[in-house]
Amino acid sequence: MDIIKPAFHHVTFKTSRLVEMVAWYGRVVGATPNFQDANNAWTTNDAANHRVAFLSAPGLGDDPDKRSHNGMHHSAFEYESFDDLMSSYARLRDEGIAPAFCLDHGMTISLYYRDPEGNFVELQCDSYGDWKQSSAWMRTSPDFKANPIGTFFDPERVYRAHKDGAGFDALHVGMRKGDYEPAGAPPDLGLPI
Repeated sequence: MDIIKPAFHHVTFKTSRLVEMVAWYGRVVGATPNFQDANNAWTTNDAANHRVAFLSAPGLGDDPDKRSHNGMHHSAFEYESFDDLMSSYARLRDEGIAPAFCLDHGMTISLYYRDPEGNFVELQCDSYGDWKQSSAWMRTSPDFKANPIGTFFDPERVYRAHKDGAGFDALHVGMRKGDYEPAGAPPDLGLPI
């Protein structure tokens, strides 16, 4: 019997910061509540009834050992283009929301943010503009095999170069080569060291 493949629909977070979480996802990905009460919210940024939901209950609290516990590392939202990703980077930067780290994964250009609960949220664009091409690249690329996580980059330097006229292809090659690596210590990936 064939597997019927359902589409991914939504993610639901337990939270002790309901109001902050709803506001943050609204600012970052344009999610608005279809329903919200004192303990719950179901938000969406498209035609679905909800994409990101939040459940709050007494007794919820932060996990001081989250870094070393099993669990979800991040959720992700994909933009149609590199231009859209960079425009969103600039908008969020101007609102005081900075990425925790940025990676050129090869098949995607990805900016990782932390929500108010400390969960990573990836904002990305497909490097090929076509899932079939980026999937084929992942399966067959010696570059990906050698470096599946990718190369860190400084989003402000990439944004400025793009605004100054650098095309995506040149930026992508430069990011993969490390031409835009951030200064300082390696970024915190939220994993045990």
